[in-house]
Amino acid sequence: MVSTLLTAAFALSAAVAWGSGDFTGGLVSRRIGAFHSILITYSVGLVVLVLAAWIRREQLPPSADLIWGALAGLAGMAGLGFLFRGFAAGRMGIVAPVSAVLGTSIPVIFTALSVGLPRELQLFGFGLAVISIWLLSRPERLTGRPAGLGWALLAGLGFGIFFTALDQVGKSTVFWPLAAGRLASCAAMVAFALFTRRPLIPPQAPFGWLTLAGVLDIAGNFFFLLAIQGGRLDIAAVLGSLYPAVTAILARLIAREHMTRLQVTGLATAVLAIIFITL
Repeated sequence: MVSTLLTAAFALSAAVAWGSGDFTGGLVSRRIGAFHSILITYSVGLVVLVLAAWIRREQLPPSADLIWGALAGLAGMAGLGFLFRGFAAGRMGIVAPVSAVLGTSIPVIFTALSVGLPRELQLFGFGLAVISIWLLSRPERLTGRPAGLGWALLAGLGFGIFFTALDQVGKSTVFWPLAAGRLASCAAMVAFALFTRRPLIPPQAPFGWLTLAGVLDIAGNFFFLLAIQGGRLDIAAVLGSLYPAVTAILARLIAREHMTRLQVTGLATAVLAIIFITL
């Protein structure tokens, strides 16, 4: 019970950090594009992680942990890139939840096959969480296919692989596997920029907002890694994937995006899901 509550607390902290970071990064990506938003955000994160590992005097983990961390980082980078492209093409309150549905399904299926099913109440909570995410993604009136839906599905695939790969990291270290992911991602993006001859730093980049987005994203990864090191991947992934609720709330409060009655119902359903998952 204590382990479940601690896992839930860390996973929900990750959701708050990710949702806030996605909102911040999504706003910036509309100005300078998804590629430069992620490159600068990840570069900030890499510096923060290396400094944290050095201050903590954390020992380098086995090479397998660094490889899994790098794979998770590349998958997360791809997912975030598709997410920001979706934000630029459509509404945050639709793109983020749809990506979270698929991103949640992959680790839940993986955990069911490798560890076994959770308790009945938790399974019911999982179902409520998926319903809440879907409600958050549905406008009251839908005419045709929502803009950015294809990008949202690709983002969900990347996030699902990110969750599952990060779960393979051992419990001996925290910061170095995350730093390996950031290093691999930054190296891939720099190589792509050089190959396509695009500038590494765009003119008039809002570094303050990008730094904030980078710190929030790293905080989300840190809390999620703590969650899966102390508990089940499926519980952490489901609760961590409630980040669209945070994105939708911020989009409503700051960007003045309209929140439909279905989305409000989705928020209430998410609260019920958290209760059942942590019982």
